[in-house]
Amino acid sequence: MAKPPSRHVCQACGAAFAKWSGRCEACGEWNSIVEETPRAAAPGGLGRGSARGRPQPLALVSLSGTAEPPPRLVTGIAEFDRVAGGGLVPGSTVLIGGDPGVGKSTLLLQVAAQLARRGLAALYVTGEEAVEQIRLRAGRMRLADAPVALAAATAVRDIAAALDGPALPAVVIIDSVQTLWLDTLESAPGTVSQVRGAAQELIRLAKARGFVLLLVGHVTKEGVIAGPKVLEHMVDTVIAFEGERGHPFRLLRATKNRFGATDEIGVFEMGELGLSEVANPSALFLAERQGEVAGSAVFAGIEGTRPILVEIQALVAGQPPGSPRRAVVGWDAGRLAMVLAVLETRCGLSLAGRDVYLNVAGGLRIAEPAADLAVAAALISAASGRPVPAGTVVFGEIGLSGEVRAVARPELRLKEAQKLGFASALVPRSRSEGQAARPGGPHLVEIASVGDLVSQLTAGPARTGGPRPLAIERS
Repeated sequence: MAKPPSRHVCQACGAAFAKWSGRCEACGEWNSIVEETPRAAAPGGLGRGSARGRPQPLALVSLSGTAEPPPRLVTGIAEFDRVAGGGLVPGSTVLIGGDPGVGKSTLLLQVAAQLARRGLAALYVTGEEAVEQIRLRAGRMRLADAPVALAAATAVRDIAAALDGPALPAVVIIDSVQTLWLDTLESAPGTVSQVRGAAQELIRLAKARGFVLLLVGHVTKEGVIAGPKVLEHMVDTVIAFEGERGHPFRLLRATKNRFGATDEIGVFEMGELGLSEVANPSALFLAERQGEVAGSAVFAGIEGTRPILVEIQALVAGQPPGSPRRAVVGWDAGRLAMVLAVLETRCGLSLAGRDVYLNVAGGLRIAEPAADLAVAAALISAASGRPVPAGTVVFGEIGLSGEVRAVARPELRLKEAQKLGFASALVPRSRSEGQAARPGGPHLVEIASVGDLVSQLTAGPARTGGPRPLAIERS
């Protein structure tokens, strides 16, 4: 039998090519194409064979019917259970990705320890560290007394054999999926075919035997999970573990969840004993906020089903020679460019020749367009030297014609602001005849356009010692 020809596969996107090249034409990644030699026949998995008989007709059912919600394993870590949709579903697969050192292994070790203390069998398989390293980490975190089974292995066949015993674990943690390898494939561990094949075998075992499979995934320099994109389609839940090295806060964000809401977040704080839960993230993000300072605005946002108040800081510097600089941390740079263009075109604000710096305090990254109005308020305040009135929250989406559009779930945002003692809120104009404030809640100031926002924030005197007044060009 002739040897099958080799192919070259991109390790970033999984695209296959007939010959090697320095740059992948599919995703644009450089030096990511590796030669792989496929087998003459497709691998048959870890089993000895499969029964090939006559096809069975499908059992067709209707959409109507009743089904009980799936049972869940509650870990006792409330922030993790929130992101998972209320707990882990038996037979499901959860993929957790994050930057190196963000705390993925620490979090999963805490999850395994909590489940083991609740009487559930937990197996932690590491392919990157030795068992003694896991024991040292557990000792530092005071988890050494938890009855968690540890193993160091990378061969999928060995891991599957460990799951054949009578004492089947309820939760299996694999750290990480990029270190696994199948002996039925000739490619090296970490390649696209190995990651896809190893994950497929483990997911099949999890669904057949009913245990929860938690996979740790490496990420690329762009922050996406390394390996084939099909890996995210194969699993039931994809969770991103985010955090800046300079901040103690860590965010657990669900980007896909077949058993719960997506974009749900959990907030943790990294300490000496591992990750501790943050029950009230809004109070934590605003804890170090100073009083009336020009260039600061409080945004009332929604992350999943949770309202969060966060401070948005802006700094508008003088007119430097050359091209002005734009620096953004925690927000979309393209969105900032749009807000600046609207402020200049629709309101006559002169910001084109000045440096603009924008920061979301606390290390949180905001993606929803409802932050447009808060960013505009911070920019106007920074450029004019007039602080946003104390005790005010801001939210709203800005359109290219300068209008302020309504956003989703304003009542939930205002309820969180009321809980933290904010007295007023700059909000979009309601679609109805009037927008009633909650009893005892913030006083609502409706903003119909960015021109109304400029008039609202530049009505009072500038703060002493602040920057020069905002230059406004009137036609």
